[in-house]
Amino acid sequence: MEDYLKEALDIVKAQASVRTMTEDEITSMVQKLAHGIRRIGEGDLVEEKLAPTVDPKKAIREKSIINLEDGKPYKILTKKNLIKFGLTPDEYREKWGYKKGTPLICKSLQRERRKKMKEMQLWTKRKKKGTAKK
Repeated sequence: MEDYLKEALDIVKAQASVRTMTEDEITSMVQKLAHGIRRIGEGDLVEEKLAPTVDPKKAIREKSIINLEDGKPYKILTKKNLIKFGLTPDEYREKWGYKKGTPLICKSLQRERRKKMKEMQLWTKRKKKGTAKK
């Protein structure tokens, strides 16, 4: 038996000792791990495009937004953060299927900002200043 297969079996055995797994899960996990270990051993490290770890529809959460590029949670996805992946906010939205005006911010922060803006009522202050000047 080849080394990469032995390593895959050891990993799956450790996983199976911690949780219950079906026979299909065990065999598919061994196959995937053995294939991956063999590729790494051969130096075939071609970077594959990975599927997002979270469904894009569920990435915007109450207290965080999951960056679908790196899988990390943030309160807000800024231009500076997205530039690391070579994307603008509009390109990010388009790539992951968000509508054009979707805010890249967690729901709680968005709610707080909306409430604060309503309290400030900047639109009424502008109207008063605009009518006073004329």
